[in-house]
Amino acid sequence: MAARVGTVAFSGIDVMPIDVQVHMTSAANAFLVVGLPDKTVGESRERVRAALAALGIALPPRRIIVNLSPADVVKEGSHYDLPIALGLLAAMGVLESEALAGCVALGELALDGGLTRVAGVLPAALHAAQRKLTMICPEESGGEAAWAGDRSQGHKVIAAPNLLALVNHLRGLQRLPQPEPKLAEEITARLPDLIDVKGQEGARRALEVAAAGGHNLLMIGPPGAGKSMLAARLPGLLPPLSAQEALEISMIQSLSGGLPDGRLTRRRPFRDPHHSASLAALVGGGTRAKPGEVSLAHHGVLFLDELPEFSRAALEALRQPLETGRISVARVAAHVTYPARFQLVAAMNPCRCGYAGDPLKACLRGRDCAASYRAKLSGPLLDRIDLVIDVPPVRAADLALPPPAENSAAVAQRVAAARTRQQQRFAALTKDDAAAQPSCNAQADAALLDEIAAPDAEGRALLTRAAERLGLSARGWHRVLRVARTLADLDDSDGVCRLHIAEALAWRHQGANQLAAPQRLAAAG
Repeated sequence: MAARVGTVAFSGIDVMPIDVQVHMTSAANAFLVVGLPDKTVGESRERVRAALAALGIALPPRRIIVNLSPADVVKEGSHYDLPIALGLLAAMGVLESEALAGCVALGELALDGGLTRVAGVLPAALHAAQRKLTMICPEESGGEAAWAGDRSQGHKVIAAPNLLALVNHLRGLQRLPQPEPKLAEEITARLPDLIDVKGQEGARRALEVAAAGGHNLLMIGPPGAGKSMLAARLPGLLPPLSAQEALEISMIQSLSGGLPDGRLTRRRPFRDPHHSASLAALVGGGTRAKPGEVSLAHHGVLFLDELPEFSRAALEALRQPLETGRISVARVAAHVTYPARFQLVAAMNPCRCGYAGDPLKACLRGRDCAASYRAKLSGPLLDRIDLVIDVPPVRAADLALPPPAENSAAVAQRVAAARTRQQQRFAALTKDDAAAQPSCNAQADAALLDEIAAPDAEGRALLTRAAERLGLSARGWHRVLRVARTLADLDDSDGVCRLHIAEALAWRHQGANQLAAPQRLAAAG
């Protein structure tokens, strides 16, 4: 006797339908799972056997073959426990096959028959809702699955606390309630505020520009200058997530098991991995090719403190997602692509000891200290950073001053107004292709920049001369234009003028090469 139950496999955030086929024969007693299962799936035999025994059901002394089709796709994860158990119950006649038709099931079984939450319920539920299939999942994941569709449009979710309750529901002996989507918790925790920052007026301005246009930022300064403090205040300047952005972020977090109680996130991610993070932890990978920090920071901020202390391989791996907004993880057993449209904020000291160029504290190793410290930062990586700023040490006189008059809320209003102008402009230019619409200036491609960021005659002349004197690459040219367009949006200006180009050039070349940007610009002009 054979039975079939639907479930899914994951490739990045993409979902692939899997057909769980259960067949019983009168041959020698055996329980086999075929179809390229990994060790976790292979171990499901014992969990399923114990869970059925908890219900008082013993497997018949027959040859049981469970085939996970298509058989040439590697199956990973414990969520195959539930569909395998349901397929066995259908093959044994405990459940009617019709009761499982049009269903997608996933969940891990406890040895006592309980159902445990698993990763990936949200993308699986979206897959089910698009195909008008019923979603079967653990009760803990019910709220997460309910977000995938509108119940009035036929989206059904069966969320059971244990296998017995699910069997009784499918047999019509009891009725499990339809789970409700769990609203995200209100943001009550106070975000770090710019009003706490004394001095550092240039850095405050750079944070505003970075937030308004989604630009990458590198801060260079001695220990204790406030680089980490400034970075922590960037999320308080960013606009709230759109519904689509919140869904994309939640899908990634669902796959990584990071949605507590199935509540969708309402905050932009702020990820700050330690500099000892491995390549796989940063960009994704491992045996199951799970999302890394760059994907968990999608539509948010990735803060890398002590940038040169990260491994060279990990830093170079950032080049692809910084340019394309996605990361491809290639392994022998898997090749997956995750979204990674993050805003990079990095911080570093001037040299390894931290005091190069400080008039009060002598650097211990002289020029070699800075050169060896920056050796891991390649030109192509630095070329992808829009704003490079010096963060000078804070003087005692600055600390004695009263708090700044402007807090994060005031700056966030200007940022929101600039972002609104950008979105209106992009919507008008890309109305025939909404999928290609950027969300901020940092995502505009070269063709779009020609329309929205063409400078006036004086501005173009300055940019041309600066490109020749400063050795700007084609990428650098376009990144200067993106920043200049953001500066114009903050000024509520329709066009990009010479002043915007000059400031964008100064931000790009300040600090990284210990250049005095005003002198360079004066020479270029």
